[in-house]
Amino acid sequence: MGGTRVLLRGKHNPTNWTKKRANLQWTNLLVPGKRSYVCIRCMKTLSKTK
Repeated sequence: MGGTRVLLRGKHNPTNWTKKRANLQWTNLLVPGKRSYVCIRCMKTLSKTK
């Protein structure tokens, strides 16, 4: 969870909470013939090692 802070002039500073999720994409990288969810950071790492 991450929040953005809205600064007001009083003592009360409300925060809007947003869920931060990984950027998952369908790929065929891990097992040939089967699709799976892989995050973009992992896809970049796998493409560097090939």
